[in-house]
Amino acid sequence: MDIQQIVTYFAAFLIGAILGLIGGGGSILTVPLLVYFLAFNPVVATAYSLFVVGSSSLVGVIQKHQKGLVDFKTGLAFSFPSFIAVYVSRRFLVPAIPETLFTVGAFSLTKGMAIMIFFAIIMLLAASSMIKSKPKSQENNVSQAYYKTFIQGVIIGIITGLIGAGGGFLYVPALVLWAGLDMKKAVGTSLIIIAINSLIGFLGDVQVLDIDWFFLLTFSFLTIIGILVGGYFSKFISSKKLKKSFGWFVLAMSIYIVLKELVF
Repeated sequence: MDIQQIVTYFAAFLIGAILGLIGGGGSILTVPLLVYFLAFNPVVATAYSLFVVGSSSLVGVIQKHQKGLVDFKTGLAFSFPSFIAVYVSRRFLVPAIPETLFTVGAFSLTKGMAIMIFFAIIMLLAASSMIKSKPKSQENNVSQAYYKTFIQGVIIGIITGLIGAGGGFLYVPALVLWAGLDMKKAVGTSLIIIAINSLIGFLGDVQVLDIDWFFLLTFSFLTIIGILVGGYFSKFISSKKLKKSFGWFVLAMSIYIVLKELVF
């Protein structure tokens, strides 16, 4: 095993540990790691990320369910439109994007560049949600019309399909504001949606991509081990401070991605 593989697998464990410690965010590093460190094509990297996110979220669902923090009925209601959108995005939308979107002089915006820039924008939003302190949420027992839930699920599902990340930072506020869940239960419930969306979205990729199953399963296994270790130590470490610090790191990474794609 060479040094690159050792660093990669350690990073997989670290991503899982971050997820276990702060309850989200770590998976957003998977795509940059695969693209910039291992030189994967962004389309392949986002596909692999969906599998990693989906499998690790399943572990999270089990952990949260044991604590009574999962609303399966609400989670499945959001999942239905979302997983359809994720699957369609991965199976048809992403392959349909032309390799070169446009050319201006010597500059060409390629498919890979566009995916990474969009990913950086989502990272900026995620970083913002982690950095700023959130007001305490109050449980709202008024449920909205399902057609609104359907539309919201489709929009978030398309974003998840394009960037290969779970979209937890989008689902949690949606579940709080639109489904009336308290914050802790929204976090646990979001994992159901993320797991279903990501794994079904990955099925769309299996039909069009050659998958390195040994690498992907090893990477995912180490991420899950990291989640379990991080979840244990989360009892002793302030997740609020960790989340804010990690948010600044994600912000720096998003800026780096934009500069890497457009300048360097």
